[in-house]
Amino acid sequence: MTSPTDKPNDGGVPVPVTPVGASSTAPAEYPPASPAGRGMFGNQGTGDVSGYGGLVRQRQPIEEASRPYGGYFDEVRDALEEAYPAFNDAIEKVVVDRGELTLHVRPERIAEVCQVMRDDLALRFELCSSVSGADYLGADERRLHVVYLLTSMTYRRRVRLEAAVSVEAPHLPSVTAVYPTADWQEREAYDMFGIVFDGHPNLTRILMPDDWEGHPQRKDYPLGGVPVEYKGAEIQPPNERRSYQ
Repeated sequence: MTSPTDKPNDGGVPVPVTPVGASSTAPAEYPPASPAGRGMFGNQGTGDVSGYGGLVRQRQPIEEASRPYGGYFDEVRDALEEAYPAFNDAIEKVVVDRGELTLHVRPERIAEVCQVMRDDLALRFELCSSVSGADYLGADERRLHVVYLLTSMTYRRRVRLEAAVSVEAPHLPSVTAVYPTADWQEREAYDMFGIVFDGHPNLTRILMPDDWEGHPQRKDYPLGGVPVEYKGAEIQPPNERRSYQ
């Protein structure tokens, strides 16, 4: 049986066919952006085993949950709504997915919401265990999202807060005054995604050199690298070793 990237020649023997869109030139190409989420994993016969092209993954729409949410989720929402008068203005939607409660927060309100989540006696989310970034290129006009994982050690509960900003205005308040653990985590989100946390005490790069251009975990950041010397031999970066779709 012939593979999708092979076609028979005149003698009926399958021969390799150059994949559509492949290029042998450098620098690296930009990944495609589409609602289907193309080019994340898989192989299309180019010899590429990095997972750069192949799989077409349909994105599932994120819809607002309807009440009752189940478990303690309703109690968390009710407690926040009671303790925070600006709840209706600050909370864009509530999502329950994969057993997690996510409150989508307007970016300019994120520090206020965190303050209430930590201090209110009915909530008591004392720990922010993670601040991370995500890039929804092609799926959301405000493609840069910041995700906060909060834990209540008093009530043994967890909740996610999520705020979205655009590439053109990637600003939102820092939560380091509420959760000091967010310090280096916000710096990493800034370094990798270019999200600016206003009011951060020292918002500088933490992984890349200070003079690095761009933000490597944005999905429109080109695939590539720098040559590496190993035992006297120079190994070229991936984008100069093979062709990518």
